[in-house]
Amino acid sequence: MSCQAGTTPEIVMKWMPVLLLSASLLSGAQVFAADWSTLPEIKRSELQLYLTPQEAHALKQREGDKVLFVDVRTRAEAQYVGMATGVDALVPFVEHQEMWTDWDEKRGMYQLEPFQDFVPEIERRLQEKGLGKDATLVLICRSGDRSSKAADRLAKAGYARVYSVPEGFEGDMGKEGAAAGRRAVNGWKNAGLPWSYKLDKARMYFPR
Repeated sequence: MSCQAGTTPEIVMKWMPVLLLSASLLSGAQVFAADWSTLPEIKRSELQLYLTPQEAHALKQREGDKVLFVDVRTRAEAQYVGMATGVDALVPFVEHQEMWTDWDEKRGMYQLEPFQDFVPEIERRLQEKGLGKDATLVLICRSGDRSSKAADRLAKAGYARVYSVPEGFEGDMGKEGAAAGRRAVNGWKNAGLPWSYKLDKARMYFPR
């Protein structure tokens, strides 16, 4: 290894980790990028843009208001399960019927219906931040299936930088052991990232 005048191999090796880290931050590269090749079809989006909860949190921390971080779960989920800290807005992709009268036999839960105000509300939230369709959006739901569909809906509306968080807020259900049947595998909450039951009215959805 050749060195310039005034340097030694020991000095170069000492500063190498710092130089590599700085280069990765400047380039936006993700050194420990997740492998999405095995992602279940239900969690895949047409844009194929995905972030782990840790990556989503780091991106929002770094870029701030340049990124719109959206929770696409229902209002009931936000109310009773809590929300990720840093979310800019709750904009449901699907919602329960007003009177919760229909039952989804296939899924074993109350019927959910498409939320017609989804795209218009996203547009309003972007405008509030002075952002347009070229902005970066990050979508999170319970466990990644709704956020991928919501990303597809926005892609059809002309948005090209929409990231889904496949692990979601609560994460996937465990299949064996103590975690069987519980959402204790992955996700925002299980990663120890900040969240709260306390809701900010300004970030909640209300019909306009």
